[in-house]
Amino acid sequence: MVIGITRRAFLQSSGAALTASAAGAAKAAKADSGPAAPSVPALAAPLTLVVNGVRHTLDVEPQMTLVEVLRGPLNLMGTKIGCDRGSCSACTVLIDGIPIVSCMLFAGDVGARKVTTVEGLANGDTLHPVQAAFIAHDAMQCGFCTPGMVLSSAALLERNRSPSLAEIKSALTGHLCRCGTYPHVFAAIQEVAAQKRSG
Repeated sequence: MVIGITRRAFLQSSGAALTASAAGAAKAAKADSGPAAPSVPALAAPLTLVVNGVRHTLDVEPQMTLVEVLRGPLNLMGTKIGCDRGSCSACTVLIDGIPIVSCMLFAGDVGARKVTTVEGLANGDTLHPVQAAFIAHDAMQCGFCTPGMVLSSAALLERNRSPSLAEIKSALTGHLCRCGTYPHVFAAIQEVAAQKRSG
């Protein structure tokens, strides 16, 4: 005598058996591997950084990037975190006068080099010429990309007192402005360059 069984019932019972078998095997494998290794917290270590001319010694976990230390323990909020992968340049700072994206540099790798953030450009209450020109030309819009652009512009004008428009654009390659205020930025830099030439 043949017992009647539908194709659907056969597939359902087979699937349930396979699922139970796989779950049992996974449980057994987990039991055989022993207890999970405990996670080891990163140990903070003393770190000395020279930021905006001030020497700071603080305890920093080894995986912390420079931007995390600047915005965290040092409370320098001018440096922005945008993409956090070195693509937008919002976190640009100067290290020994050279623009660097600080989200891609471990704080512990800075060493004795001098870090300058946008807070360190002004001379007391007197704005840096680039900062003043950005304001005059409405080159800041939402302001998120502004600190990085200001620092890269200041670095450009330190090494080239009279950059061409092409050289200005090249210096700002990688700085993403979601407001599209690039023409205002270029005009601001050209104004500062003109002031340097006439001064």
